[in-house]
Amino acid sequence: MDIDLLIVAFGLGVGILVGTTGMGGGSIMTPLLILVVGTAPAAAIGTDLAYAAVTKTVGGWRHLRAKTVDIRLCIWLGFGSVPGAVVGVWLLHVLQRRLGANFDDVIIYALAGALLLTAAAVLARALFIPEHLRVERESSDLHLTSTRAGTVAFGFVVGVVLGTTSAGSGALIALGLILFYKLSPRRVVGTDVAHAAILLWVASIGHMITGNVDYGLAGNILIGSIPGVWIGAHLATRLPTQGLRPLLGVVLLAAGLGLLTKAGVAIPPVAIVGAPAAAGLAAFIVHRLRPVPVIQPEPVA
Repeated sequence: MDIDLLIVAFGLGVGILVGTTGMGGGSIMTPLLILVVGTAPAAAIGTDLAYAAVTKTVGGWRHLRAKTVDIRLCIWLGFGSVPGAVVGVWLLHVLQRRLGANFDDVIIYALAGALLLTAAAVLARALFIPEHLRVERESSDLHLTSTRAGTVAFGFVVGVVLGTTSAGSGALIALGLILFYKLSPRRVVGTDVAHAAILLWVASIGHMITGNVDYGLAGNILIGSIPGVWIGAHLATRLPTQGLRPLLGVVLLAAGLGLLTKAGVAIPPVAIVGAPAAAGLAAFIVHRLRPVPVIQPEPVA
């Protein structure tokens, strides 16, 4: 395997981002592989999932040791997300066979849509959701059958999105953990990363079977991403993640618009630069003007 320092640098940067915020792995790496490296979309998705499975496993083990994982919630999410990922990989394989020359454009559209949805989720989480939380929990309440069914259904949707595009699973799961289960921040990141490790292995094995993984490329990414995720986890306690998450949302927005232009959508360059810049400015203003909410921990019975 030849060492490509550019790919290693990409892996290091994305690893630090994942370790710091718990998000951004597939959403950033896949567009980089397509737009900068020139990797075919299907290979970019499969390779991204393969490297991310290893990276998230390292992070998940760290969170398990730190006792920041809601294991029961991970299991119920997995009941939906694992079959969802299998369905997503199968859909991608079917589309690849049936669409032929049009396959790349369709996948780029799907990936761009996932990135824009993820950007909206990240910005919503960072800017608006904290004002509506008054109670944080250290574990989820899954006693009701309807709650368990909803958890499985939510996991299935996320699994399909991940298996098809490799993007968005971290941010979407994190958003659900906050909105539906009101987990504390450390539990959100820990549960998100641990669940993603399970889901990514299933999806990546599916892509290995269908031949969509470039192992040399994945190896170069891992050389950077494994130390990166450890550095990011160390920095997480020292950096203002409230400011990093809006920045991540802006980057995802720009990546989504960039992918649309690659698929042939006529988006003026000023819009590709201006829309993320405007979103970033709005995020900064809202973040600065919003009073910090006082969040009380849930009383222990």
